[in-house]
Amino acid sequence: MSSGSPIQIPGRLPLLLTHEGVLLPGSTMRTSVDSARNLQLVRSRLLKGTSLQSTILGVIPNTPDPASDAADLPPLHRIGTAALAVQVVGSNWPKPHYTLLVTGLCRFQIVQLLKERPYPVAQVEQLDRLEEFPSTLQTREELGELSEQFYKYAVQLVEMLDMSVPAVAKLRRLLDSLPWNKSTTDRLDIRAARVLLDNDHYAMEKLKKRVLEYLAVRQLRTSLKGPILCFVGPPGVGKTSVGRSVAKTLGREFHRIALGGVCDQSDIRGHRRTYVGSMPGRIINGLKTVGVNNPVFLLDEVDKLGKSLQGDPAAALLEVLDPEQNHNFTDHYLNVAFDLSQVLFIATANTTATIPAALLDRMEVIQVPGYTQEEKIEIAHRHLIPKQLDQHGLSPQQLQIPPATTLGIITRYTREAGVRSLDRKLGAICRAVAVKVAEGQHREAKLERAEAAEAEGGELSDDAEPQPVSDSGAAGLALPPEMPILIDLHALKDILGPPMYEMEVSERLSQPGVAIGLAWTPLGGEIMFVEASRMDGEGQLTLTGQLGDVMKESAHLAISWLRSNAKKYHLTNASGSFDLLDNTDIHLHFPAGAVTKDGPSAGVTIVTCLASLFSGRLVRSDVAMTGEITLRGLVLPVGGIKDKVLAAHRAGLKRVILPQRNEKDLEEIPGNVRRDLSFVTASCLDEVLNAAFDGGFSVKARPGLVNSKL
Repeated sequence: MSSGSPIQIPGRLPLLLTHEGVLLPGSTMRTSVDSARNLQLVRSRLLKGTSLQSTILGVIPNTPDPASDAADLPPLHRIGTAALAVQVVGSNWPKPHYTLLVTGLCRFQIVQLLKERPYPVAQVEQLDRLEEFPSTLQTREELGELSEQFYKYAVQLVEMLDMSVPAVAKLRRLLDSLPWNKSTTDRLDIRAARVLLDNDHYAMEKLKKRVLEYLAVRQLRTSLKGPILCFVGPPGVGKTSVGRSVAKTLGREFHRIALGGVCDQSDIRGHRRTYVGSMPGRIINGLKTVGVNNPVFLLDEVDKLGKSLQGDPAAALLEVLDPEQNHNFTDHYLNVAFDLSQVLFIATANTTATIPAALLDRMEVIQVPGYTQEEKIEIAHRHLIPKQLDQHGLSPQQLQIPPATTLGIITRYTREAGVRSLDRKLGAICRAVAVKVAEGQHREAKLERAEAAEAEGGELSDDAEPQPVSDSGAAGLALPPEMPILIDLHALKDILGPPMYEMEVSERLSQPGVAIGLAWTPLGGEIMFVEASRMDGEGQLTLTGQLGDVMKESAHLAISWLRSNAKKYHLTNASGSFDLLDNTDIHLHFPAGAVTKDGPSAGVTIVTCLASLFSGRLVRSDVAMTGEITLRGLVLPVGGIKDKVLAAHRAGLKRVILPQRNEKDLEEIPGNVRRDLSFVTASCLDEVLNAAFDGGFSVKARPGLVNSKL
């Protein structure tokens, strides 16, 4: 180490007399102070001093301090140690005393004792040379050499482990296999990333925009922590495949962790090595699999985590998905901190209702809605049909599915927000065509063999009699089907059977007391019929269809509002009374009784259904509605507008009634859907009824009434 400027201790030092041994330069010692002179030194010098010089004192070894202040000092050793007082701790039990923590600096020699009271002070001469630690380049190089030596010694200590012990050998292999400093270089070309995302996925503009934003920020700041994204949407819309495309776009490794049904926190944090059969958690195992410390981790089905006596895995994920904590993630098995801050976590879920609030707060939620019919047709012809043709060994020259047939599959054989069922139906078509193609190749081979045999046999002899050809033989030599095989609606019915879904809307609204509502489910939006009937009774309201408490309250709100406005709209029961429940029972039913239903958005539908029942008028067959109601007749906003509107569009409806405060949500609806539908925004139930009935539902005076003169 190069020499720096020397440091001088003060020429006058207070002396601390101790009998507890010798304090060496560079060492640390605790000493007890309970004599009169030493107590006075601590109180006057150390506790009241405000400078660094006031904490430097001289320690004289093997010299007891007299108990009385009046007694003379014993003979002092001429050599002592200059010390720095690091800590002072005092106590009054059993008697006043202090405990000093001192660090030795250098030796000194007493030149002259200047005073003895209240504590001894001497003039000293420094014997050792103190050097200031230089902050030079050479020092850094020496520290670098020291760190390399430390690393070598640490490796030697690890190699000294007994590898014959299975637990030690397993831990050593795990430590060696983890990517502590290995990472991949991100591809940050935004144009190429946009082209790749557009080629892999149709629509999904929000997801693509968020990925491109991340790439742009990574170009400007290389030390960006990995974001925590959560894709929420119905099944089959491509949430998992988007995660793969994100990894492909960034040039990173991809690893999927399925969390559905996980109910043990050890799956996330790992088991402690004290347990038999212990193993690391899925996070550390995933890092071992991919071999880099900055992969893309897909946490699939995070909304389906369980909870048991073994802990709550959702709580264990709080540390993993928190950017402020995951740089120091500690697996119980590994028991060594690992940096997860460069990992890009993507979670998928069907709904946020079952995700704990604390976990949801740590993620950036991006909604992934269902597809429109036009988007499904594009996805089918860009991705699904080529994939199914390749999987079944077919080519476009052998099978063609026109867009009209694809639309027929979407509308008559599937009813979903995603494209998973559509993919299965296309696979069924490909299998049926593969049978035809295989049979055709077999027939071609039989025809060729028959022609070759006829050519070799030549003319028949005179004695030979011609053999008749059976019908089965003729059928076996039938010509193969012409290529390409075109699938039309008739062929679709032969392959997939009769249609599973029919447009039954107009048939079901052929009598009063029926209205169409819009509902949101984790599988996407759905249309929902509400049916009502009345009969003689005692004024009871019956609700069926597995309804939740909120929906039951909406039904009671609807009947209360109609009873209070019965005269206004001239609504009467069977006996002509404005008291709608007078000797009348009402039954409200929500079909699909095996499905549990709840939520406030059916309020306007129930009001419209009951208004149709008591007025005897039919609700328009092309109208669907959603919205929460109040007792005063106001219409309040609800959620899931995009999924509900897409469900109405799939069902072939033409008009949708929405709360006025949900008008802002129409901006997310695709343009072609907005052109096919007409939207009516309502702030009160009067506007809802006027839009739901042909000619409106205006207030009318009761015909035939004459004001009484009596």
